[in-house]
Amino acid sequence: MKIAIGADPYGFDIKEAVKQHLQNKGIEVEDIGVNNSTQETPYYQVAAQVSQMVGTQQVERGILVCGTGMGMAIIANKYPHVYAAVCENSFAAEKSRSINNYNVLTLGGFVTTPLVAQEIVDIWLTTEFKQG
Repeated sequence: MKIAIGADPYGFDIKEAVKQHLQNKGIEVEDIGVNNSTQETPYYQVAAQVSQMVGTQQVERGILVCGTGMGMAIIANKYPHVYAAVCENSFAAEKSRSINNYNVLTLGGFVTTPLVAQEIVDIWLTTEFKQG
């Protein structure tokens, strides 16, 4: 599996923790940025890059992190074949996959700790879509 990941400065710390977590599991990660917490790249630019990669199947899934996750989800959902959901807990992550088959996870750096983000990602990655 290959996952594109990106964040704005407010999501940088979560992005880095999740990226390391994924790499430790042997998952290939395409890091779109930002590369530090002071880089002034708007959330919508990062969301557009990751969403385009998911929508054109360059990667299987995407993870986006901003302050709340909401701005990233709004932008991501404008792209064809992209289904993004803000998940602040494991229950939401499980339902986003099992019920809706979402392929982009958005997280909030203001509301999620690195450990909780890693738990959410694990659930999101292992939950299968229940068709019908």
